[in-house]
Amino acid sequence: MQRIAPGPAWPLFDAAATRAVETAAAAGLPPHTLMQRAGLAVARLALAIAPHARTVWVACGPGNNGGDGLEAALHLRRWGKQPVVTWLGNEIDAPPDALASLRRAREAGVPLAAQPPQDCDLAIDAMLGIGQRRPLEGPGAAGRQRLSAGACPVLAVDLPSGLNADTGHGDAVCATHTLSLLTLKPGLFTAGGRDAAGQVWLDDLGVEHAQPPTAWLAGAPQPASRPHASHKGSWGDVAVIGGAPGMGGAALLAATAALHAGAGRVFVGLLDDARPAYEASQPELMLRAWDSLDLAGMHVACGCGGGQAVRDVLPRVLLQARSLVLDADALNALAAVAALRPLLQARARHGEQATVLTPHPLEAARLLGCTVAEVQADRLAAAYTLAVRHGCVVVLKGSGTVVAEPAGVPLINPTGNARLASAGTGDVLAGLVAARLAAGAAPFQAAAGAVFDHGLAADRWPQGEPLVASALAGRGFWSRSGP
Repeated sequence: MQRIAPGPAWPLFDAAATRAVETAAAAGLPPHTLMQRAGLAVARLALAIAPHARTVWVACGPGNNGGDGLEAALHLRRWGKQPVVTWLGNEIDAPPDALASLRRAREAGVPLAAQPPQDCDLAIDAMLGIGQRRPLEGPGAAGRQRLSAGACPVLAVDLPSGLNADTGHGDAVCATHTLSLLTLKPGLFTAGGRDAAGQVWLDDLGVEHAQPPTAWLAGAPQPASRPHASHKGSWGDVAVIGGAPGMGGAALLAATAALHAGAGRVFVGLLDDARPAYEASQPELMLRAWDSLDLAGMHVACGCGGGQAVRDVLPRVLLQARSLVLDADALNALAAVAALRPLLQARARHGEQATVLTPHPLEAARLLGCTVAEVQADRLAAAYTLAVRHGCVVVLKGSGTVVAEPAGVPLINPTGNARLASAGTGDVLAGLVAARLAAGAAPFQAAAGAVFDHGLAADRWPQGEPLVASALAGRGFWSRSGP
């Protein structure tokens, strides 16, 4: 059993892949073996979470997830605890393994009750597993509400009930801990999954397999190494183009982040004729007229605070930029102006012109011609569709940011928290991606590394200190990745 924390990369498997693993494993084991292993694993983690608990409510559903809960209850009973099981199934149509666990629980003296106990020290959510696609209804919905509202810890078996294993979508139990069985599921780490799952653990139940992953939980990037025999030209030129009148701060945030992330030189092309001669708070930045920049040799971040003015800039940027990060208003322009899309697709056919898009869900919805709800309902699919459609790397921001490319397995980022939900933090991320591109990273690795470090900075931010984008941009530890 392992706790899942940011650091190493982990393979993720959707419901179909997990079922394939389970079917292959069960074929080589005596009947009921996997359920017995799962129940023992749940009981052990329950003891670790609440070692002094006496009364444990085990909410069991009608299927095999409920069977895992019944197995856990019988172990807790044998270990001197007082489990109380509420079972939503019936003996007429329950699966054979779940029926076997029901008999074992009864033989161990586990009480089955019509209602949960008034007070408990720990609750185990074993109502629904990966097979459930419909919303919780009736007694299941009442159980979800009771589990989520309780004051005691809640351990979810495999998934919080109601959570879609593949997408993280659904009105789910809010658990404090989740024990994922056999495999880790993508839905635990993106969309609503991070809020529902709490602290995630994995027990593979002793099963080895060669099933290819559906996605990866991103690992920490390798710390950057800067040889002594290098100079500013070794680390590339970043150009940030944006900052229409009244929005210059967005471009300066991206530029500051690129500078602190190690770019050799950073130019700022503000889309404002009244631009200052230099930025007093960050004099290393070189402010220029955007159309004076030699974009063919530069790694460009375009769109931060660009407003409507960025539409006139984008054709040249798309044609000339050596590598390109498109963010914010550049993405809105791309969605609104059909003539820009062939220029983006042409970059994909030019092997040396890397492009990274960094949309939040609303910008992704505009690019896809759908609603935000549809994007959030399947974030992996939305990011992959955008990557294929535009021939580039896509960073779909949000809880469990997804990094996708047209060919390859997507990543879900494990770092970051709600303190990043403030103006300007996305501009900082765009600058970080541009700096990694300037240092020579491949676009997928540049995006994944920047996203990981961006979230890690928020996770390590001092308690009590406001996290604002200007402080985030200038923190200066972007190259120190790792746990």
